[in-house]
This record gives sequence, C-alpha cells and structure tokens, in this order.
Amino acid sequence: MIHVGENTWNLRILITDLQVEKTLRVRGDQHIGGVMLQLVDPEMPKDWSDHALWWPARNIWLTRTRSTLDQAGVQSDSFLYFTPMHKTLRVQLPDLRYLDYRVNFSIKTFGAVVNLCKDLDIRYPEELSLCKPVEQEHLKKNFSKLPQKMIPVAEANGTAYLQPAPDTNSFVPITNAYNGSNGSLDRSHGNGNLLCAPASPYGTTPRRAATAPGTPISSPTGTWRHNTSNNGYTTYDSGSSYGDLQENLAVSPRSPSPDVRARLVRPKTLVQKARLNVGWLDSSLSIMEQGVREYDTLCLRFKYYTFFDLNPKYDQVRINQLYEQAKWSILNEELDCTEEETLMFAALQFQVNHQTDLHPPGIDSSLDAAVQKNGGDDDIDSALNELQITLEGPGGGGDAGNITRIPELSDYLRFLKPQLFTLKGYKRYYFTYRDLHLHLYKSQDDSRRGAPSISINLRGCEVTPDVHLAQGKFGIRLEVPPEGKNGPNSEFWVRCENEEQYAKWMAACRLAAKGRSLADSSYDSEVSSIRSLLQMQKPAQAAPLNINPRSVDAVDYLSPKMLRKLSSKAVQRILEAHANVRQLQLMDAKLKYIQAWQSLPDFGVTLFVIKFDGHKKEELLGVAHNRIMRMDLNTGDHIKTWRYNTMKAWNVNWGIKCMMIQFHDENVVFSCLSADCKVVHEFIGGYIFMSMRSKENNQTLNEEMFHKLTGGWS
Repeated sequence: MIHVGENTWNLRILITDLQVEKTLRVRGDQHIGGVMLQLVDPEMPKDWSDHALWWPARNIWLTRTRSTLDQAGVQSDSFLYFTPMHKTLRVQLPDLRYLDYRVNFSIKTFGAVVNLCKDLDIRYPEELSLCKPVEQEHLKKNFSKLPQKMIPVAEANGTAYLQPAPDTNSFVPITNAYNGSNGSLDRSHGNGNLLCAPASPYGTTPRRAATAPGTPISSPTGTWRHNTSNNGYTTYDSGSSYGDLQENLAVSPRSPSPDVRARLVRPKTLVQKARLNVGWLDSSLSIMEQGVREYDTLCLRFKYYTFFDLNPKYDQVRINQLYEQAKWSILNEELDCTEEETLMFAALQFQVNHQTDLHPPGIDSSLDAAVQKNGGDDDIDSALNELQITLEGPGGGGDAGNITRIPELSDYLRFLKPQLFTLKGYKRYYFTYRDLHLHLYKSQDDSRRGAPSISINLRGCEVTPDVHLAQGKFGIRLEVPPEGKNGPNSEFWVRCENEEQYAKWMAACRLAAKGRSLADSSYDSEVSSIRSLLQMQKPAQAAPLNINPRSVDAVDYLSPKMLRKLSSKAVQRILEAHANVRQLQLMDAKLKYIQAWQSLPDFGVTLFVIKFDGHKKEELLGVAHNRIMRMDLNTGDHIKTWRYNTMKAWNVNWGIKCMMIQFHDENVVFSCLSADCKVVHEFIGGYIFMSMRSKENNQTLNEEMFHKLTGGWS
C-alpha cells in the first residue's frame, strides 16, 4: 500500500474499454506492470492480457512492464490510456478489396505485416508493407509542404492536439474520407460515417452457387463474417479456418465498385509518380505511433519489387494479389507502355477473366491443370527436376564439355551515340560481345586482326528497350557509367535488324548490367522470355474467340490515355490481341502478366524528388533492387548510376533530415522533398536485405537483420 507523503504523486489513467478515468497514487520507482495491476478491479473479472499503457503526449507505448515510471519519464502531469493492443484496422488489399482485421497496434509495423500475411497465406511478407492512402491532392505538393495532422488527445478540460513524434513518418491524408475511426481512442468523436467502399460490389465478385449476390469477399457464415455496426464491412474472425479466405483471395473481382475506382490516383508527371511514395509507414515504429487509429484505412502493397521464389503450387494468393497490383499500376498509368504492350496486357487480363469464368474459383482448381501438364509428377520428381535445372541451367547441361570456353556473341548491328544538335544517323558496325565488354569493328575482317573502333564496358549499365513492332524497330538504349572517374553516364543506341537478333543482344545486355556473362545459366531463359513477350505483342495468327464485342467494356482493360487513342476500335483490338494468349491457363496467364510487367523499362524504380547538397535544383532519385539513380526531373533520363555493390555505408542526419551514402569513390548527400528521408533509407536497406535471401537460408525470417538495415539507428 502506497501512502501520501512517501514521495508519491497522482497519475491519471483512462481505461478506454470502460471509459472510466482513474487516479492512482504511485511512486517514481514503481514498475509499469505494478501500475497496470492497480488498475485491475478484482471484483470485476475481465481478461486484461491484451491491454497496455499508451502515452498520447509522447506518442509511445509503455510495453516494457519491468521499467519504472522514472525510467519511462512518466511524471505527475502525465495522462495515460489503458487500452487494448489489438485493434481493428481496415486494410485495402492490392486487388482494391477491403477487410477489417485485428492488428497488434503496439508492435513494429514490420511484425504486424508478417502476422497479416501469415493469415492471408502470402509467403515472403518482407516484400510487402502498409501505406496510408494517397489522394489526388497529395500529388500537387511535396511532403515538406503538406499540412501535418495533429493527434487529438482527450484531456480533462477538453481535447488537446499534439504533434506526432519527430521521427515518425507523419504523413496523413488531408481529408477524412478514409478515417472512419470509432474505436476506443476516439469515442469522443462519435461514430463517424465510413466513406470507404464495400469489400465487393454487387455483381463483380466471382460467385459460386452457394454465394449470395453482393457478398463482400465471402459468406457471413464462412471465415469472414458481417459486423452490422461496421456499415457492411467484413470482419476477419481469427478463430476460424483459413480455407475459404484463401480461396477468395486467390481470385479477385473483375473491377472494384465505382467509388473505389473514382478514388484511384493517376499521376501525370514523373514528379507526381515520385509523390506517390509519401505514404509508406515506418517499419520500425508501431502503427499507433504513426497516427493510425482503430478503423482507419491502410493499404497493403508489395513494396520491394524483388519477388522471391514465385511458385504456383504454394503462392496462389500471392500471385493473384501481385497480378492485381501489376494490373492497376498499368491501368493507372504509373508505368509507361507502348500501344503493343498495352494491348498485350489487356489480352492477358481478358484471358484471366475468361479462365475465371470457365473454371469456378477454388483453392486447388489451377493446380489440377499444372499436375496434368507435368504428367502427374509427384513432389519428389518435381523437386529433382528443379534441382537439375538449378545445377545445370535451362540448357540441360548440353555444353558441359566446354566449360573452359568463354561464350561470345557477334553480328552486324547499327550504332549511334546521340549528341545535342547532331544530324548523324546510325552507322553499321560488326559487334562482338565477350566478358561484359562490347567491341565495335568496321567489318568482320577487322575483328580478326585489328583493334576495335569502339569498346564499351557494359558492367552496371542501364538497359532500356526501344521497340516498336508495327514499324519493325528493335532498339536497345544503353547508359554506361564512366570507368574510373566521376561524371554522368554516356548514352549509346543500338539498333537490331530483327526480333531474333534483338532477343539475343537484349538478353546479353541485361545480364551484363548485373555483372553476368553469356556463360550464366539464365541467358537462354532470358532470350526465351524476350521472344515470348515479342510474340504476344505481334498481330495474332489464330482466329479470335467468338465473343460479342458489346459484352466487353474497354474501360476495364485499358488506361484512359490508350482509350482515347484507340477510341471505338479498342474492344476489337483487345480481342485480336487475345488470340495470341487464348491457350493459356489461369495461373499461366497471371504469371505471363507479371513477367511482362517486370520487363517494362520503368519497372521496379521507386522515385523521389530530392535536392543534392550544394544544389538548388530539384532532381529525381530512382531506387531499384540493385542500384540508385540520379535522374532528370522532366525527362527521366539517367544522369548517374550507383550500384549497391560499390556502397560502403549509408545513414541519415535526423536533425536536418539529410541522407548521406558513402561509395568507394565519392559521397552522395541529399535531402528528400517528396517523402520523409526515412522512406528512402528504408527502401535502400530493404533491397539490400532482399538480396541476402537464398533458398538455402530462407526458412526463417531474420527480423533483427531487417531492422538493422532499415531502422536508421545504430
């Protein structure tokens, strides 16, 4: 028993479940766990195991129950909440459907995502993260100029508003369109109107015979259940089985409800594409510490564009959600596509929808076709075949006797080094590629006896396709970093004669950019992949399906820009392109879509508006899985490329929000304008963490290593 006068003081605590405020007499050396025990009324039995103390003024959880009040900094003027750690979060999935899910608001966001993905049957959760919804207004200003939302805190004499902690990613939506909070910490605001869309609109969900029309994601009697107090949203019941949940997440509606689609953000410039990345949560902080409250909406998205070990047998949900994110990035014009590429994506999407209509959704439906395709191989045979391909490469080890021979590629191609105000055209050279170097000779005879006219080291270069099938144009654009000195990249254009030549040289250049030679086992598969993508973009030889064009809505398959271009011919062009992919099964069509998405020039580059130290001009920084790039703000041209394998260290000065990256030959210092600098730091550290994964040591997720690389604290 603590008595007055024994260095004690009053501590006010609000029990949010009961909406009762208690005043306790405490000492500074009293443990936090002891304070929590004082709050519990033994005469009112209740399970308080999920409760913890939340300090609104400091925006932190007091979860270390063995720490004392003095150690935590709690004083007599402090006001604490005793509130549940698990709260309901409204999560928008990549396919734009919503679910209400019980999330631990007190653990790090990374841990919350891991738990969420485990229940959704999505492997490799480190590739995903949560972000706050972005609205069109956010694309008009940089992060530093966005209005910061103050956090409301209930006090005895009214409501006070506090600034979030300085190291929190404090971006929040400008409007309250996504904020439907009526949870334990916001009861003073009443039950706000939930303006988010239903989980699935009437007539868009693939329905089974036993499913009622318009049922959000699943039946009320299944894994998910209705909660009428939540305005028709589905609530995840963590005590139920996961089978029905996985089945519904593996197949998505054709299109979302109109209000969800109307809220989609379409960037028009590179700067606006960079501002899309303002909403990512800090993986090292809890959800609560970043201004998110119960029933707020967050978006679950694939954040890192390195998708490890996509396996149709185990990743039906993961592949479908990845396909949906890829689809909406194309339809929202987040990535630039040619007309042929756009029609190819539309054809693959149409084939996915067609196969979904032919085969009712089921968790094992697409596996049956895969088993038949493999001739009924069992798991052991499949594992042995996979091991053989891994060891010998796609070629099957046919060239095993020539392991000492260095592969070489040679042919006549056309070459141009673009310069300002030049009228020079392409020149024909005899190209030879060997050991990551490209040598250009005036003729084939000169290659046998003379020195090359031009030599280019392709290691670490940027490779961009420049293909237009209708014009017979097969080009490759190379941006090569200078050897042994600082400076901008040098640009070279290579023009191939036909698609077969293009496939071989494009594959060689892509591997060279990664530091791999023609001897790499993935060369043949890279060539085959390029051929396959080109084949899908060519005019169809087979007859299209007998489908009434009026039953196809081109809005679901094409971006607004392409709709305006194709006008009334859009549906007919989609059906013609579909003839190329009409034989694909459901899972194969999704994987082809993802593969084509990955082959786009701008794929996997996350943009930020930055300002380099000592410069007044705003520029773009592109962060990819193996490099960062300095880019022109208006054109997107690569000015300088730095590879992660030349990086020595990277850190952030949190006082001035400035980031420094140390390379072998220079230091790069910049401040980020379009997002918090912690977001850039986390992308770089996250990609380095992804590169450390392998099939030999991927059994357990090393969360400690992830936070060391992304946390920004020593």
